[in-house]
Amino acid sequence: MATRRTNAVPATGEKTLAEDFKQPLGQPSITAPAVPMHVIVKLLAFTFAMIVVPIGSYFVTLDLVFSGNSTFAGATAAFMANVVLVGYIIVAMREDQSEAIEAAERERKGR
Repeated sequence: MATRRTNAVPATGEKTLAEDFKQPLGQPSITAPAVPMHVIVKLLAFTFAMIVVPIGSYFVTLDLVFSGNSTFAGATAAFMANVVLVGYIIVAMREDQSEAIEAAERERKGR
C-alpha cells in the first residue's frame, strides 16, 4: 500500500529563497559583476578562436596544401581545434597560479 507524505515545511527556521536574497533597507545594492571582465574577454576570445581557427585551417589547407584531399584537411582542422583547447587550458592554469601567487604575496606583506 502507498504511504502518505505530507508536504508541510518543518518549523526549523529555514528561509525561503526570496528571503535569502533580500537586501536590508537603507543599504546600497550590490552591483559588482560575479565574474571579472578579463575572464569574460578571454572566454570570448577563445570561443571565437575555437570557431574560426579549425574552419579556417580546413579551407586553407584543403586548397593550398593538400590539393583537395579533405581527409588531411579535416585532420589538420581537428589538430588546430586541439591546439586552441590546449592554449585555453594553459592560459586558465596560469591565471589560477597568478591568483594564488598574489594571495600568498598579500599574506606575506600582511605579516
